[in-house]
Amino acid sequence: MSIAEIKKNAEQKMGRSVEAFKNELHKIRTGRAHPGILDQVHVDYYGSPVPISQVANVSLLDARTISVQPWEKGMGAKIEKAIRESDLGLNPSSQGDLIRVPMPALSEERRRDLTKIVRNAGEDARIAVRNLRRDANDHAKRLLKDKEISEDDERRSLDEMQKLTDRTIAEIDRLVAAKEAEVMAV
Repeated sequence: MSIAEIKKNAEQKMGRSVEAFKNELHKIRTGRAHPGILDQVHVDYYGSPVPISQVANVSLLDARTISVQPWEKGMGAKIEKAIRESDLGLNPSSQGDLIRVPMPALSEERRRDLTKIVRNAGEDARIAVRNLRRDANDHAKRLLKDKEISEDDERRSLDEMQKLTDRTIAEIDRLVAAKEAEVMAV
């Protein structure tokens, strides 16, 4: 494996780590409604658990209300029960075929708890990126040990890995700061 392949591989993995972190941030709810909040809620559909988005149309009615419209008549009660029993703290209400899910306002204490969760998720993402840097550096050192590259090439590779890591961590920090500001906004 060449240095270019090591760098490309590390770059791709760090990009995937950032994407996974973004997906994790989407799951953390703020005071505003967001259809993606219900993605982790599963409903029993003919004996198998499936995401709500696969059995109903999930959309926004307004900034604080999500609407869920089941595609089959009998699914309304199951969807309502699944949302109520999820750990999201939501209380849906049925109006005929339509299920309304109002987003309750967050208390100041809950907002602080959510910022702690965001920071912890950000730290986990940073740790993952640092582990990828360590793996790439180990690869480069192994190539040097096997005399496949020179010491200058190894040093250049370590510097490039550090710059890539710094850029990726800066992006994670930016995402954390943006999510904290979103959570704390009233």
